Amino acid sequence: MSGSLSIRNRQRALPVNTRVLRRITLRALELLGGGAWDLGICLLGPREMARLNEQFLRHSGVTDVITFDYGPAPARQAEIFICPDEARRQARQFRTTWQGELARYVVHGLLHLAGYDDRKPADRRRMKLEENRLVREVTRACPVPELRRSSRPPGRPSKNTRPGRRPGSSLI
Repeated sequence: MSGSLSIRNRQRALPVNTRVLRRITLRALELLGGGAWDLGICLLGPREMARLNEQFLRHSGVTDVITFDYGPAPARQAEIFICPDEARRQARQFRTTWQGELARYVVHGLLHLAGYDDRKPADRRRMKLEENRLVREVTRACPVPELRRSSRPPGRPSKNTRPGRRPGSSLI
């Protein structure tokens, strides 16, 4: 992929490792054929996501992912808005992890940018097949469980660390 990728985390419900999210996004873009992109991904809380959904799509309530394609330029410009809180809720419903759902939302948004649509049942099935394929490929290459960033500040020992032990060393 050439161009730029920016990731902003404007929510606090889930501790997301944006470096891992970047790797997942770049791998998915590579699998979709790369190209020149100027892509922004923004993680939002449910209130902000609901406001965006109502303002631009005229749908009430929160949603999981919204994609805006601003069209061709020297690099194709687009934004993907994702609600990690929805990822957590849907992960419970589908008996998966919120990290896996988050990766799926990135892939879903990128598929919309690649021309896939999910409004009609036949298109939705076609998109879902490709989404599942790409999620399998991405999760094979990227450590999706590592999307969960440690909530402890770096360098701060965990509660299980005894005095005189280095943080991160085994207790067994």
